[in-house]
Amino acid sequence: MAFPIRTCVVCGEEFELRPDKPGFANRCPACSEPESDDPDGSNGSLSSSDRDLNEARRKTMRDMLYRKDS
Repeated sequence: MAFPIRTCVVCGEEFELRPDKPGFANRCPACSEPESDDPDGSNGSLSSSDRDLNEARRKTMRDMLYRKDS
């Protein structure tokens, strides 16, 4: 049984869509590879400004959701 032939939306190359292919169904295996993470590793660390910002967001959402209509 032949696999369907698709065209990659990123690079335009044709590829066979196989059931065990990782990634998206409209991208070739080369374009479906996961992008590399930031080399400085700043994604996982939280700073105090992030916590303050999240606290302000929570307060604003709480005020918007639970304010009394006067």
